[in-house]
Amino acid sequence: MKVAIVGASGAVGQEFLKVLDRRDFPIDELLLFGSSRSAGTKYGFRGREIEVKELCHNDDFRGVDIAFVSAGGGTSKEFERTITRFGALMIDNSSAFRMDADVPLVVPEVNPEDALQTPRNVIANPNCSTIQLVVALKAIENLSHIRRVYVSTYQAASGAGASAMAELERQYAEIAAGEQPHVEKFAYQLAGNLIPQIDVFTDNGYTKEEMKMVNETKKILHSDVAVSAMCVRVPVLRAHSESVWVETERPVTPEEAREAFRRAEGIVVMDDPQRQEYPMPLFIAGKDPVYVGRIRKDTADPNGLAFWCVADQILKGAALNAVQIAEYLVARGRFAR
Repeated sequence: MKVAIVGASGAVGQEFLKVLDRRDFPIDELLLFGSSRSAGTKYGFRGREIEVKELCHNDDFRGVDIAFVSAGGGTSKEFERTITRFGALMIDNSSAFRMDADVPLVVPEVNPEDALQTPRNVIANPNCSTIQLVVALKAIENLSHIRRVYVSTYQAASGAGASAMAELERQYAEIAAGEQPHVEKFAYQLAGNLIPQIDVFTDNGYTKEEMKMVNETKKILHSDVAVSAMCVRVPVLRAHSESVWVETERPVTPEEAREAFRRAEGIVVMDDPQRQEYPMPLFIAGKDPVYVGRIRKDTADPNGLAFWCVADQILKGAALNAVQIAEYLVARGRFAR
């Protein structure tokens, strides 16, 4: 098995290395690619030092089985043909291809079979906030069709990359030292603040991040579900949180939902209000599952249900989900020779 990571020096690229090793993914040869700035950097993997090569339009992907790509949408679009033309499967972490009709958008716990049809040899990894949302929604959808979803996200600095995490840490240090916090990655200071904007605004007043959640949820669930989202950046280093309200065709009790979540693949229920047990990013960062708690009836809708979910944006929201897609295909003989 010959595997490539494109964007190896980034936060998600580094997580790919850890996840592939930790899950003992079958690799005979690993190639690392990056920009001209990161070319020449070496990273350890399973006892070997691997040097990052500059991503170029050449034959470097000849013989590659899977390319995990996390280098931004522009790079993904420019290098799609270079990566796939010799038969490599490109599992792309950007938004470049997510809504293309001939590119499957896959969350293995929800719609794994979509990964079997890849006419362009491209599979899209969904938006990080969408991934954890649909993992939870699938458990409810199995009980009763979901008509509507209202979701507010509380997204960590990790969603904007390693440099954003570093900026948040630096801002808190600057505040503690009595200095003016340096602002570069976000429109405003994030430390001690909430920013109700992630990505740029669209003509309907919603941001691109919010519309990703609207459109991607429908595609992944193959559903007519109506979705409305509000995405907020919060001063948390890693792991995104979401408040979710769903309206189902029939009333679903909290007990039914709790049991469905417990049975669902990839979900951990943490829901004991009497003991103040519920998911929080401080404790979920670095863990694989989607954590669900605060499960309760909606006081405004007899067919409504509310819950809270938290997941690590770099793991389940990015690198882990992509590796799980690859694992699903390996198990089904996609790369057998």
